[in-house]
Parts: sequence; structure tokens; C-alpha cells
Amino acid sequence: MSKRNIGAEILSGIREIKAYKNGKASLRLTKLTRPAPPQKIRARLQLSQMAFAGLMGVSVRTVQDWEQKRRKPSGPAVALLRIAQQHPDVFLRLA
Repeated sequence: MSKRNIGAEILSGIREIKAYKNGKASLRLTKLTRPAPPQKIRARLQLSQMAFAGLMGVSVRTVQDWEQKRRKPSGPAVALLRIAQQHPDVFLRLA
């Protein structure tokens, strides 16, 4: 594993921002879409609530709350749901 030079990375980032502000560079933008409801993703993966909860790192109760719309996934859970939806093979490798 190579050692990172955080100072150089920060300076590089600042140079990129300045170039963008001066119209000399463009930024690559990615629009993230909201993942499908957890129940649909879980059904497509053919996982029980317990197995899905284990892979997501949450309790079964949390999965039940999501599926019954008592709570909404947020933060890292949304990111994991997006991965499970867009790359189910990668997600299932965690099992």
C-alpha cells in the first residue's frame, strides 16, 4: 500500500477548483437517483428480511419499518440500497 500525500491532494483539489472558476476546466457531475423501495430490492434479491437486514447492517425491525413506510432509509443505507439495486451481484457477494 502506497503512502498518500494528503497535502499534495488538497493542493491539487484547490487548483482544480480555481481552474473551474476561471472557466479552464469542467467538472464531472453524476446525478444520483433515489433507489427503489427496499421491499422491491429485497424481493428481487430473493432474501428474507433477516438476511437483508444482516447485509444492510441494520435490525430486522428497521427493514420492517422501511417496508411498511414508517421510516425512510437515510445516509449510508440509501447508498447500500442503490448498490443492491444497480449491482445485485456485488451486493450478494457480501453474504
